[in-house]
Amino acid sequence: MTEPNSKPTYRISDLHESERPRERLASLGPQALTHAELLAILLRVGVQGENAVEVGQRLLNKFSGLNGLHRAPFKELMGQHGLGEAKAAQIKAAIELGRRLMLEAPQERPAINSPADAAALLQYEMSALEQEHLRVLLLDRRNRVNEIVEVYKGSVNSSQVRVGELFKDAIRANASAIIVAHNHPSGDPTPSPDDVAVTRAIVQAGKLLDIDVLDHLVIGQGKWVSLKERGLGFV
Repeated sequence: MTEPNSKPTYRISDLHESERPRERLASLGPQALTHAELLAILLRVGVQGENAVEVGQRLLNKFSGLNGLHRAPFKELMGQHGLGEAKAAQIKAAIELGRRLMLEAPQERPAINSPADAAALLQYEMSALEQEHLRVLLLDRRNRVNEIVEVYKGSVNSSQVRVGELFKDAIRANASAIIVAHNHPSGDPTPSPDDVAVTRAIVQAGKLLDIDVLDHLVIGQGKWVSLKERGLGFV
């Protein structure tokens, strides 16, 4: 017997066709769907007491949105009620496809006209990394991105970073300028003294090699810092 105050649970199949996620996507396009509805299409079915949309909403609440799902370790996602390995893999694969689509230039390579342009290109992926990674954007004379290369994985500090390694790919690609970026897994993008020391060494080396160092970005959780804008290491 159902308790009087219990909340009724509906299966997706109980909804009118016009309210089902897949049918809504087909008729209105994916942009019309909520995050939970898009996740429901990936999940296909719910669990006892929750339909797929409700499971999707629970995941969004648990991980604080899509970015949290992106950052979540695979095993933690897999352990959520109603998921398992296959569904967790589908969610991770969909997020990764979205990341790759964002990085692919349609016809023209993206041009970097401000620190925000560079951060927009890097933040989606780098904010989710569990270790520090240092990457370099290789730019042509019009500040268009030729390539993004990863130089270091692990602690980015002045004692470990070999400045020559940062310029190896830039020299190979005949890049006119570079932008350096690394992430802080803690989520706080405040530059450390080591970040400033590394930046200063990179800028000096760039002058000797005639390769402009346009900026060094520190990527955090939902935030980023431009050392160039703060005058750190570029004086």
